[in-house]
Parts: sequence; C-alpha cells; structure tokens
Amino acid sequence: MKQFFGIALIGLVGLSMLMTTTKKVPDTDNLDGYKIGEVVEDFTLKNTEGDMVSLKGYIDQSSVKGVIVIFTCNTCPYAVAYEDRIIDLHNNFLGKGYPVLAINPNDPAAKPGDSYDKMKERAAEKSFPFAYTIDETQEVVKRFGATKTPHVFLVDSEMSVRYIGAIDNNATDPSGVSTRYVEDAIKAIDTGSNPDPATTKAVGCSIKIRKGA
Repeated sequence: MKQFFGIALIGLVGLSMLMTTTKKVPDTDNLDGYKIGEVVEDFTLKNTEGDMVSLKGYIDQSSVKGVIVIFTCNTCPYAVAYEDRIIDLHNNFLGKGYPVLAINPNDPAAKPGDSYDKMKERAAEKSFPFAYTIDETQEVVKRFGATKTPHVFLVDSEMSVRYIGAIDNNATDPSGVSTRYVEDAIKAIDTGSNPDPATTKAVGCSIKIRKGA
C-alpha cells in the first residue's frame, strides 16, 4: 500500500511539473520592458527635421487619445515591408486621435544604413507624414523592452500601455492581412474595452544594441 501511495505521489508531482512547464506565456518578447497597463515614462528624441519630439508633447494635445509608438528602422526588410502600412496607420488614425511616433533604435555602428543622415534620406524618399526619431543613447528602447523592428507599443492618453506586438498578422504580404492588431486595439480602446489580444509576437529583425550599452 505504501508503495502504491509513493508511486501515486510521484505521478502527481510529475503531472504538476508538466503543467507548470507547459503553462501558456504571453505571446510577446519584451520581457524586460513595459507590460500592459504600465505607465510609460516621458522621453524626448530628435526627429529627421532636427526638432526635439516628446511623447508627452503628443499626449498633452487635446485631440490626442493615444500614440502608436513604433520601433522601426531603414535596413530591416520587415520594417521596409511595413513602411506603407505605417504611413497608412498614421494617415488613417491621426484624425481619430492616434498619431504614429516612429523610433529608430539601432546602433548605426552595427547598421550604417540606420544612421541619422540615412534616416533623413529615407524620410524624404517616402514622405513620412509622422515623426521619425532616433534613439541615439538607446535608453528609450531599453526602457520599452522592444526587441524587433517593427515593434509596436500603443499608449493611451494616460500614457498607459494598452497593446504590444505586431502591426498585423502578415509581415510579408499586405494583401494577405486578415487581422489588423493595432487597428483593432484602437477600436477597443475607443469603445471602452481592453484590446484582445493585448499582446502579440512582434515579427522582424533583432534590434542592434550597442556593445556595452
């Protein structure tokens, strides 16, 4: 009988361990950055026009309900594939109170094509209607915990993070998009609901953090 209970106990422990190791985790990889519901600390970055842009500067505008913060760059094929969709996001949602604020977090020593001068060239070529800024110290990207380009953080009027992850569900083919995560998240916020999903997996290139930073 004691042997039976011993075997049963081992079985229960094993099942418990299995359940623990297979527990579902949030589908996002910014493990060291802001989480859903956390308030973002203000930051100020230089845009391609040479102006200093702050997050609070957007939030303080009466017409703004939130900001679509997107970590992106010039060189990543995924970021390039999303450029027109990011432009559309800004154009479609600026009037609804949700402008795009784009941030290039990459170390230009690792990716020369992501230098400030190259950013200015790209912004002019594509006629970016949104602020395209550079995170020269990489303090902002580390604070957010973004790991990919592109990586979205939707922040509401209280500077609280409401959505983190991908723009939509098809990184390579705009015509194949069936779910627009950022758009759906904005619609949820506007109706007083929480975005669902609130997190998705960002698909793109790894952000190049400066060595020793």
